[in-house]
Amino acid sequence: MKRVAMAINVAALLLLTACASGPSRRVSEPAVNIQQLTVRTDGSWSLDLRIDNFSNVPMRFDNIALKMTIGGASAGTLQTRPALTIGPESADVATVSLTPSSAAKILVADALSRGSNLDYTLDGTVDAALEKGSAHTYRNQRTNALSPVPGLAGVLR
Repeated sequence: MKRVAMAINVAALLLLTACASGPSRRVSEPAVNIQQLTVRTDGSWSLDLRIDNFSNVPMRFDNIALKMTIGGASAGTLQTRPALTIGPESADVATVSLTPSSAAKILVADALSRGSNLDYTLDGTVDAALEKGSAHTYRNQRTNALSPVPGLAGVLR
């Protein structure tokens, strides 16, 4: 009888120990894409960057530095310190301004006037950290396309 009670106690302790560790933390590489590009009246751009946290824990995003190419032309570098904490498997938006190159301005103006898509590439780094941890630099290289938004002059999504 004592052996059975002892075996039950040991099994219960092992079960409690296994449960005490909680779910495992999965830290995944984040992604940054352009959610919206707005051409301002002075020719500069306002870009809404969508920052995706694919980790199952909250992450703090401290720095983003991305070289932007649009329609094959270098547009400039998107640099921002968003200081955003994004929840697990969620996304948020940071807005950054850019004074684009002349070639990039022409390509965007042409796409807007013709109503056509425009490919872009973001290539650089994103610094992110666990809420109470030091930052890690992640490589971000994404290619996507933007399209004019009907009814919104000077806006691509």
